[in-house]
Amino acid sequence: MNSVLALVKALRPKQWSKNGLLLVAMVFAEKYAELDSLIAVAQGVVVFCMLSSAGYLVNDLRDVAQDRLHPDKKHRPIASGQVSVGLAWVVVVAFVVLGLGAAWFLLSQGFFITAAAYLATTLSYSMFFKHLPVLDVMGIAAGFIFRAVAGAEAIAVESSPWFLTCILFGALFIGLSKRLAELKLLEGVAGDHRKVLDDYSIELLRQFITVTTACSLISYALYTFEGSHGQSLMLTLPFVVYGVFRYLFLVERKDLGGEPSAILLKDRPMQLCMVFFFLVAVLCLRLGG
Repeated sequence: MNSVLALVKALRPKQWSKNGLLLVAMVFAEKYAELDSLIAVAQGVVVFCMLSSAGYLVNDLRDVAQDRLHPDKKHRPIASGQVSVGLAWVVVVAFVVLGLGAAWFLLSQGFFITAAAYLATTLSYSMFFKHLPVLDVMGIAAGFIFRAVAGAEAIAVESSPWFLTCILFGALFIGLSKRLAELKLLEGVAGDHRKVLDDYSIELLRQFITVTTACSLISYALYTFEGSHGQSLMLTLPFVVYGVFRYLFLVERKDLGGEPSAILLKDRPMQLCMVFFFLVAVLCLRLGG
């Protein structure tokens, strides 16, 4: 039983919350009341949960030595020896085959291409991009972009360029915050855990975060002002502003930036902000339509 629980932990189910981004297109396209759309998006979320878990396993398999030097990551199932390397590779292959197979047979060609591109980006990140400054956080951001596009492909609607721009800068903001948290936690030995951290400084990362914060808010504001749904959606802007500032507060004052999913799963003000954001968004879209 302990080995099964360790394997489940290695899949990082808490990180699956990121795949909730596939739901956003369905909400803004007002297709959340259509059964076919709900089924398609649910299938898409399952596919991305399998592919993202496969990516996490590959990442952990490649980083075993470095993770054992990290005060928290040394307890991960593969790094601690609770899950064998052989079993982890078997699960990786199974999840990739099942995930891409489901994308091909159950969903659209566009969704399959997006899912395959996401997987390729995730694996490329683990092998190459995570070692290159700036490109490492851009690799993380690309994963969020593919999630947003996949949600639209699952229900056959067009992705808004301004919305994808907002996702891009928001994802860069989260990725840079994660690097900042790692740099602060590991202090002088950060490079021993992740070589790319030697290329960053706390001051530089804070400058990057300031830029991406502003770009995220501006791009979302433009999306609400210029979208085909009318301008009623601009009423959701205060929730986005609060959510971004709350995240900044948690990163700087509570040192929670290293685990973005923990913020979504544990911080009550952030959870309430997201709930009210979606409620107001749905109301605005219905009134605007």
